[in-house]
Amino acid sequence: MLVDSHCHLDFPDFAPDLDSIVARAAEAGIGRIVTISTRVRRLSELIAIAEKYDDVYCSVGTHPHHADEEDGIPADELAELTRHPKVVALGEAGLDYFYDNGSPEAQARGFRAHIAAARATGLPLVIHTREADEDCGRILEEEAARGAFRAVLHCYTGGRELAMKAIALGLSISFTGILTFKKSEALRALAAELPADRIMVETDAPYLAPGKFRGKRNEPAYVVEVAKVLADARGVSLDEIARQTTENFFRLFSKVP
Repeated sequence: MLVDSHCHLDFPDFAPDLDSIVARAAEAGIGRIVTISTRVRRLSELIAIAEKYDDVYCSVGTHPHHADEEDGIPADELAELTRHPKVVALGEAGLDYFYDNGSPEAQARGFRAHIAAARATGLPLVIHTREADEDCGRILEEEAARGAFRAVLHCYTGGRELAMKAIALGLSISFTGILTFKKSEALRALAAELPADRIMVETDAPYLAPGKFRGKRNEPAYVVEVAKVLADARGVSLDEIARQTTENFFRLFSKVP
């Protein structure tokens, strides 16, 4: 069994054949799928998908690209929205300085609000961080000093320093199809170095299809390809990676049955 801990089933790319996509994932041995929120105000769309499929769950949060659009949503409102049984995490929230799609100030405010909601609920926060290692690390350390929270840095492409800082704070690291790309040697080396109990796999579908499917629409079934490369990088079997990453998922996403 494997888990796709991060995808976006509500995106238009999947609308024509969502039933088939979920079915293919099950056939590939993907036991759970978490479809991740990018806008709090569209949570109802995610819940509708999660309620339709037994093994699909969702999160609630504001992607940093939409930080200005949803600026000011308080932590207590986020926490209240997690009461639905299919909402199992906060996020994705964080910092993205690669694109100029959200002001750094609004991103930081949103990031801290989501951390506060994660702290209050005990649910994990799915963190998006891109080209923002220094600020992300600083906020994580500042917030950890205010009280523990659980989180995963998803689709990790940052540097070793931020990864190790996250590990030291008790957080997890998740890898996508980027791990399979030819030029990702440094990322594979980092993946090999991380503690076994802090690693997970995901697709971030419909984006970032693994090398075998590069250029095509990604989908949850393809998380198997990420797991294969992670196993190779760490010098263990695919079965061992499947067992370990799935155990790690259920420990972090503890609301998922």
